[in-house]
Amino acid sequence: MLAAVPSLAQPDLANRLSAYKQRVQLLEDQDAIENLQATYGYYFDKGLWNQAAALFTAKGSFEYGQRGVYVGTARIQRAMLLFGPQGLARGYLNTHMMLQPYIVVAPDGKTATARWQGMMQLAQPGQSGVWGVGITNADYVKEGAVWKIARLHFYVTAQTDYDQGFTKSALPIDGPSALFPPDAPPTETYRSFPGAYIPPFNFNHPVTGKPLNTIPQPVDTVTGRK
Repeated sequence: MLAAVPSLAQPDLANRLSAYKQRVQLLEDQDAIENLQATYGYYFDKGLWNQAAALFTAKGSFEYGQRGVYVGTARIQRAMLLFGPQGLARGYLNTHMMLQPYIVVAPDGKTATARWQGMMQLAQPGQSGVWGVGITNADYVKEGAVWKIARLHFYVTAQTDYDQGFTKSALPIDGPSALFPPDAPPTETYRSFPGAYIPPFNFNHPVTGKPLNTIPQPVDTVTGRK
């Protein structure tokens, strides 16, 4: 026969159970966000713009390099068409890897931020292939039980001609499209390699707990950064 649990131990047991439930929910949220971002990457790779745009909230925003900001799923879908037609057509390559995730879920479990880094491989018919690397900062919102992308900003770190490499051919970032202008200009002005720019960290130092938003940026006289 099992002994009865002392009354004084019951609150402690309840607190521990509640803490375990919160931790499990946090892990499930982090896993869902990682899957969401991975899904975005797979859709983007294959030119599935309709499907990729559907991962955003109704008022979500999309910013790629220096192209400017597009707001709303319909505008985001149109902006993605600038990378090529719907569906991966012959001669096109849009590979964007989603690596090194750092995910922070808010205490209330309703919002989250994440930072990713990855390589990209780009190609269009009749043009040289492009290698590149970049960083993604993203915000997420949980609508009901489903996580969605609220804001996605991809920072182009470097781009180069496939045959020549970074030391011989550093390609500049594309600016806003005249064919389909953005809803707002770029939120930050910077240049890719050989220019140097540190995309702002959206999480605190994991050991000291201090924010990383005060890291000094390298000087760039072209963009006016001192």
